[in-house]
Amino acid sequence: MSLTQSIAKSEMRFDVAYLGIKAAVGTIFVAYGLQKFDPVWRELLIGFGLPPELQIPIALAETIGGIALIIGVLTRVTGAIFGIILVDAIFHIRWEKGFFIAQGGWDYDLALLAMVALIMVVGAGRISISSHMKRLPSLLR
Repeated sequence: MSLTQSIAKSEMRFDVAYLGIKAAVGTIFVAYGLQKFDPVWRELLIGFGLPPELQIPIALAETIGGIALIIGVLTRVTGAIFGIILVDAIFHIRWEKGFFIAQGGWDYDLALLAMVALIMVVGAGRISISSHMKRLPSLLR
């Protein structure tokens, strides 16, 4: 195998793995976002010390943002929004419960935050709608 083929194979592995990370994070946020449309969640917000008016904006941000990550559009913007949500969840909601999720802690949120940071750095990636939209003008010539 030539060096060029080896590099291409390595890049394809990265692209597929990165798509998996974006899809996993997107799916998690879609699932939690849809859950936040339930009126019960409004009461949970109040219990967290947050205004109940944030219920729908948070639910929409997580649901639409999760879909955006999966298909690969606005990934850096979505990553930044998710980063803010996760930092708030870690320090405002979970910090005092300790590290481990089994006790209501923030280890899971920290792992998601690391994945979101990667998404903000890398962007949409080559397997995404954004990547294909950039190539569209050259394909139409």
